[in-house]
Amino acid sequence: QSTWFHIFNILAIILASGRFVDAFYDPFIARMSDKSSGSRGRRTPFMLYSVLPSVIFCIFVFYPPVHTAAKANEVWLLISLTLFFMATTTYAIPYNAMLPEIAKTRKEKVRLSSFQQAGFVVGIIIAAQTNAIADVMRAVFHQNERMASVQYAVIFLAILGGTAMILPALAINEKRYCTALPSATPLWSALRNSFTNRNFIFFIVACFSYYMAINLISNGLLYFARVLAGLSANEGGLLMLLMVVVSLAFYPLVIYSVKMAGEKRIFVVSLFLLAFAFFVVPMVGKILVSPRLLLYLSVLLAAFPVASLGILPNAMLAGIIDDEVEKTGDNKEGMFFAVNFFAIKLGQTAGLALFAMLTIYGKDPGNDAGLRLTAIAGSLFCIIAAFIFTGFREKAH
Repeated sequence: QSTWFHIFNILAIILASGRFVDAFYDPFIARMSDKSSGSRGRRTPFMLYSVLPSVIFCIFVFYPPVHTAAKANEVWLLISLTLFFMATTTYAIPYNAMLPEIAKTRKEKVRLSSFQQAGFVVGIIIAAQTNAIADVMRAVFHQNERMASVQYAVIFLAILGGTAMILPALAINEKRYCTALPSATPLWSALRNSFTNRNFIFFIVACFSYYMAINLISNGLLYFARVLAGLSANEGGLLMLLMVVVSLAFYPLVIYSVKMAGEKRIFVVSLFLLAFAFFVVPMVGKILVSPRLLLYLSVLLAAFPVASLGILPNAMLAGIIDDEVEKTGDNKEGMFFAVNFFAIKLGQTAGLALFAMLTIYGKDPGNDAGLRLTAIAGSLFCIIAAFIFTGFREKAH
């Protein structure tokens, strides 16, 4: 809640700084990876070297230099989070850039993307247990201070995450599965050329709108549960867990649906379904249906689109890259993923900023208009993303 100069919220400054750094760093690391000609390959060395900084800076975020509220802590958070984002970006862009090469067919791309998303979801579930792990740490180390036990839990999870990051970097034989030659295109030319791909433009604009929507809702879900439906904080957490678990159960159906109808149709239908699920939220507590039942219904309705919209973007982007490489002969996979990552981050930041703006109009029991507006806005941005994506030209298979 602290501000600088009584105007700028510290969280907003951190997010704005992160996006400013991303604008330069994401294409830089993509270009470095695309043109690499190392003996181990173009991607895995970057992944391997970024693991330790990712772990260290993750831990640093939770170890401020001063144990009370202080400007020094805000500077520390700004620097450590920025370095953490840079380290994880150094891993994520080369990691995802291997997808088009490892998965050769549409079916393989969707399947591999579903495994990626499942791993991401499992990671989120594990990370969500930080407080429970902190309780165990508190008992094991006989720690009286709650904050110290949380810090121990963070160290444990950061090391666990780092170990998981090392495995693909060491296990993937890039020379065997990835045969592309290094790209010789200069950085700014590669960046400019990526924006000449028609399908890619429709893709990233739709993803920007979608990530605005999903961040509006994910930031508001616990508020919806507590304020609109009158549920406890624990039950609000269970709602989030329910959506994640049910969405995992839908993964096989998503893969089958894509096989039958294609990525574009499932993507657009999922956006409309998600819009409908979000549109149910403003009705909670306003109609004669139980608020709890209506909110659970909304979450269950969102499960399939959350599953498909988690799986399909990487698979479709890999297809866009394949078409571009086939057309130009230039293997700049990393640059496409870098631009996409930046669009996603912008969407997430814009969604968070819009959530903060709308909740000015009320986010408390009896004064909840702002929360209902966030759900309506989330629904509208899903519809906008769906209409934008209708301009995407899916390649016949």
